Amino acid sequence: MTYDLGVVRRYLPFLLNGIGITFRFTVVAFVLGAVLGLVVALGRIQRNPFMRLPCVWYTDFIRGTPLLAQIYLIHFGLPQVLGYKPVGWIDAMVALTINAGAYIAEIWRGAIESIDPGQMEAARSLGMTYSQAMRYVILPQSFKRAIPPLGNEFIALLKESCLVSVIGLEDLMMRANMMSGRSFRPFEAYFTVALIYLIMTLGFSRLVARLEGGLKRGRS
Repeated sequence: MTYDLGVVRRYLPFLLNGIGITFRFTVVAFVLGAVLGLVVALGRIQRNPFMRLPCVWYTDFIRGTPLLAQIYLIHFGLPQVLGYKPVGWIDAMVALTINAGAYIAEIWRGAIESIDPGQMEAARSLGMTYSQAMRYVILPQSFKRAIPPLGNEFIALLKESCLVSVIGLEDLMMRANMMSGRSFRPFEAYFTVALIYLIMTLGFSRLVARLEGGLKRGRS
């Protein structure tokens, strides 16, 4: 059995239309997850246990459970408990955002804690409040240090977004499933979609590497 290029050419436009859905889910979930992650990271570094512990529990639960289980829980489990009608694209976006937020929170926390504590002390000695010192001194430096791992998290989220196909969303992976069912050529369907993901991830990996290289030159 050979790789049938005729089948691939016939279905390639159909597959490529799924890239837009995959990319939109990835970008929106990443942006919302970055905001959520920053809030959680700031909560995790607080001494107040009422602020710190919920953030710790959230990151531990999300990072310790599979994304697939989280999608099923949000799409099938919560509607049963709360009594509402599930909406696939909303549930998928919520699951991806919550998942990304937990991982990005650890990126933010690591970046914040990598800043010399003396800088916070110096800012406070100049009359700044804790919030002002965090906003104007610590976070700007943390953002710069967090960019490379954030880029890697975006790439990971791009690949993991294929799991939204399990609740019926016509992303790239779901279209590969549809191509396989219609053409009866599963190898062509899944090998082609794997190549598409490879091209996208390699492209973003190169961008992240160039950005990281620029940041290193800027610090030198």
